[in-house]
Amino acid sequence: MTDDISPEQIAEITAFVDIQAPPPDGQPTALFLFGTNQASPTEIAANRYHVGLAPLIIVTGGVNRHNGIIEGRTFQRLLVERGVPEDVIRCEDQSANTWQNVEFALPFLQEALLSGLTVTTVSKWYHRRTIHMLKTLLPDIGAFHTIGWEPVYAGKSVTRADWPSIPDGRRRVIREWEEVSRRVADGSLASLQRIGEAWR
Repeated sequence: MTDDISPEQIAEITAFVDIQAPPPDGQPTALFLFGTNQASPTEIAANRYHVGLAPLIIVTGGVNRHNGIIEGRTFQRLLVERGVPEDVIRCEDQSANTWQNVEFALPFLQEALLSGLTVTTVSKWYHRRTIHMLKTLLPDIGAFHTIGWEPVYAGKSVTRADWPSIPDGRRRVIREWEEVSRRVADGSLASLQRIGEAWR
C-alpha cells in the first residue's frame, strides 16, 4: 500500500468499494446481515422491521476472533431486544469468514427467494467482497439490494469521506479494492454491476 494516493484514485477506490444500492422506498425485502462484532446492522434491521420492510431477517457469524462473541447469536439477541419476533429471524452461527456467512446460510437465502422476497444485504459500506460472494454462491439470486453502514475502529468512524486519513480504514478499504479487483479478474468471484437501484 502506498501513502501517495491522488484525489482521483481516492474517488475511484471509494466508488468501487461502496456497495450502497438500497431497495426502493416502501419495498419489503429479506435482510441478510453479514457477521461482525459491531451492532449497527441490528439497528438497521430492527428499524426496517418495525416499518414493515423486513419480514425475514437472516443473521450470520460464528465466533468472532477478536472478542469471542458468537456474532449470529448476538445479532439475534439484539434484534429480539429491539422488538423483532424470533420467528422473523433465521440464524447462522457457525461461519468463520465472509464466504461461510453466505455458504452456511444458503438454506435461509433460498427460503427468502422461494417466498418471493428480494434480498437486501447489510454490511460495512466498503465490504465489496460480500456482494460478490453472495452472487458467486447463489447465482440465481437475481437483482438484489445493499445497505452499507459505517464501522468504528479505534474510536473513529470509517466513512466514505474520511477513510483515507484513518489508518484502520485506509488499510481495510485499499485491501478490499485490491482483493476484489484481483478475484473478479481471475474468475474466483462472480462479476457484478450496479444497474439502477440494484446489483445484478
